[in-house]
Amino acid sequence: MEKIISRGLLAFYLVILTWLVLFKLQYNILSVFHYHYTSLNLIPFAAPGSTREMVDNILIFIPFGLLLDVNFKKVGFSPKVALILALSLTFEFVQLIFAIGATDITDVITNTVGGLLGLELYGVCNRFMNNKKLDWVILLVGILLLVLLVYYRTHLVIRYS
Repeated sequence: MEKIISRGLLAFYLVILTWLVLFKLQYNILSVFHYHYTSLNLIPFAAPGSTREMVDNILIFIPFGLLLDVNFKKVGFSPKVALILALSLTFEFVQLIFAIGATDITDVITNTVGGLLGLELYGVCNRFMNNKKLDWVILLVGILLLVLLVYYRTHLVIRYS
């Protein structure tokens, strides 16, 4: 049962993450393709951007690291980091190809740092709590946060419709 819940939460998180990163939480996803705005920055931390955006990028990828550790215990640290990096690169590449935002190496770095922090946070917490308890805490908090996000987003739509 735990495996089904953890895999489901990871899948749902990835859908929400894609919706957030690529579609900016828009309900009309096709409207994103009308942006026709793209830029490419390959110099880290050089593009005009806020510290807030960098912090947001780190924060939204922390759950990815946590959920990778919950779901793939037998997979080593390096492959998990490679997966985090690959997902971030994929998001940036898709933004560039479809002209739906700025492609920035800083985003790749901050996203990867967030995922790394999630992996490390799991390791630190695992010193104080056994795997099963830690996994259930992560799953319950993750489910609660996703329910709150869905409620918040649907509440906004209903309120402003």
